[in-house]
Amino acid sequence: MKMHTTSLIVRFNEVDSYNIAWHGHYVAWMEVGRNDLAGRFDLDAQQLSEAGYLGPVVSLEVKYLSPARFKDQISIFTTLEPNETAVLVFRNEIRDSGGRLLATGRTTHAITDLHGVLQLRMPPVIAGRVQQMTEWLELP
Repeated sequence: MKMHTTSLIVRFNEVDSYNIAWHGHYVAWMEVGRNDLAGRFDLDAQQLSEAGYLGPVVSLEVKYLSPARFKDQISIFTTLEPNETAVLVFRNEIRDSGGRLLATGRTTHAITDLHGVLQLRMPPVIAGRVQQMTEWLELP
């Protein structure tokens, strides 16, 4: 299994008075990583909408392990968790340039139509794109 990597530098506006990255920015960084990976397979938020579907977040988990600081080079590693339902589950690891694990996270996105109606099965157009991502990530 491989993970997609997105690199960022912690900006001054992302640190608090303790000189560490504010906890909410980790969620934003996870979103950057998720959209970077998903966009490669026509599954980012805009591409889903253009296909007639939405992927709202229905669950979010973050575990903070070590702080990021101003000007730190960080990498967001993102992968997809395989499942049999009409949801997309992304897992993230955020690491500094030395490989130190800063945070882990997971988001679950329900697939709905444009009116918010939950899909009970993965729509074929989305399933095909998920399959391409699954193969690229070398998932079982």
